Amino acid sequence: MSAPRLSASNLAAAVHDGETTAHAVMEQTLARIAAYEAVQPQIWISRAAPETLLAKAAAVDARVAAGEHLPLAGVPFAAKDNIDVAGLATTAACPAFAFDPAASATVVARLEAAGAICVGKTNLDQFATGLVGTRSPYGIPRNASNLAYVSGGSSSGSSIAVAAGLVPFALGTDTAGSGRVPAAFNHLVGMKPTKGRWSTSGLVPACRSLDCISVFTADTADARLVDHVVAGYDAADPWSKSLADKPIAGRVIGVPKRQQRQWFGDAESEYCYDRALENLSQIGTLVEIDYAPLQEAAQLLYGGPWVAERTAALATLLAENPGAIDPTVRAVVEPGLDKSAVELFNGIYRLAELKRHADQLWDEIDALAFPTTGTAYRVAELAAAPIALNSNLGFYTNFVNLLDMAALAVPAGVRANATGFGITLIGPADSDRALLDLADAYLSVANLPPPPPLDLEGKMQTVKLAVVGAHLKDMPLHWQLTSRNATFVEATTTAPSYKLYAMADSVPPKPALIHSDDGAAIAVEVYELGVAEFGSFTVEVPAPLAIGTVTLADGSSVKGFVAEPRAIAGAQDITALGGWRAFIAQKV
Repeated sequence: MSAPRLSASNLAAAVHDGETTAHAVMEQTLARIAAYEAVQPQIWISRAAPETLLAKAAAVDARVAAGEHLPLAGVPFAAKDNIDVAGLATTAACPAFAFDPAASATVVARLEAAGAICVGKTNLDQFATGLVGTRSPYGIPRNASNLAYVSGGSSSGSSIAVAAGLVPFALGTDTAGSGRVPAAFNHLVGMKPTKGRWSTSGLVPACRSLDCISVFTADTADARLVDHVVAGYDAADPWSKSLADKPIAGRVIGVPKRQQRQWFGDAESEYCYDRALENLSQIGTLVEIDYAPLQEAAQLLYGGPWVAERTAALATLLAENPGAIDPTVRAVVEPGLDKSAVELFNGIYRLAELKRHADQLWDEIDALAFPTTGTAYRVAELAAAPIALNSNLGFYTNFVNLLDMAALAVPAGVRANATGFGITLIGPADSDRALLDLADAYLSVANLPPPPPLDLEGKMQTVKLAVVGAHLKDMPLHWQLTSRNATFVEATTTAPSYKLYAMADSVPPKPALIHSDDGAAIAVEVYELGVAEFGSFTVEVPAPLAIGTVTLADGSSVKGFVAEPRAIAGAQDITALGGWRAFIAQKV
């Protein structure tokens, strides 16, 4: 089952054109939510009663029938449970903190005035403290395409509600990357507006001076539509500012220097980023910039005095009921109690210097294009190292709000484990609309594959393996695959960047596949094995052969046979034959 990509724009148009009704849309939404309940009920903390939602939908139909134009007529959406929605408790994923809001947050009220209907409140890393989605007493939302992997956080449930096709859009929040990391992992667009562009009135604060409400959508058109509805000044929000739209003058795009890029051992992410840069080079000019000052600013968020702002938001609960706070969240925020005013002012002074440097970047470039994350992690891995691995996920995100930038996360590839890789386009404050235009230009040339199927039964714990020689069908070692119940996926070729050698004195005869800039496309067969079976297969691979990552003709990456340089000692270069079968046929 592929994730259906719902469109708010299309749904609203269909309701206005009489092709459907808001009531029918809501009935379909409730059916989708009920069907997905068996897979991930933990993406929700609370939901409105079906009869309440159907009554709201009928009221939207009456407004449309009366001639009212509603940009979001009948469009269902979800809201992260640190954003107030009248009629539903706000918990911030902490039962001891829960309260019933007197009114909806300004952004929610504006969406509802435009005809949208909030179906429920979504799960999150408690108090929006985390980039993983694993820090909640309400359960762990998991990646929609591979349930073994994290959804990303803190806006975990919101991202899955959209990725699973339950609603066309969902509100998240973003202080350190919480509206961008889940977008990347789940093949979505994540819009993190300029601070103050969208009101934060009715938002439980994480870092009040940095917080932004954000949105997850399937495409940029819906992000534009939501921004059109909710952006604008709100007198009730002391951080709100008048709406402005700053154009991006050109397309000079800054990227980190290659030696400053961090992949945390994930070669697939590096490959996907390089492909994204190739695509970006078709629409603009790429310039390497020094990432160090931006990274220094990022360190101020958790390694500097700004952690005390999170502590301030939880001061009462920390003092009166610390046991109610998730242990990892508490470990993050408690050190803020020891931060001094001197440290804070020194941090403010240093941030001002770093911001001046960042502002001067815009004299040389028009936007930044960074990886959203350098890797993705399994839920089990986060349980073993919750703080260190979370920090890795924030490597490219933490500086953005501190330096008052706008950001837009967009898809940029799919890993072999089905999790998404994304890039984030970053611009100066008020460049939000211009970033959407830049994203459209990028996506028009990127030719990205569709999102992978939903993982509905937790069966995505498999590995794709490309074989190139003695393990091909009908070859001497093929039994090592069939004995492990390997499933044939496809016959294809590698990317045109490999050389193939017939190794000397190998029994049975085996080839060596070597990456080479002047290589060619080599025929391979791709099989899928369970993780345990793949592991047992790998330990039987004899040196100088090894299992590494092989890039296929379509740009995707799978595990596959590679070789150490010594494998080609005395070997015959058979690259020109295009594959091992042709070599064997030639010998017969």
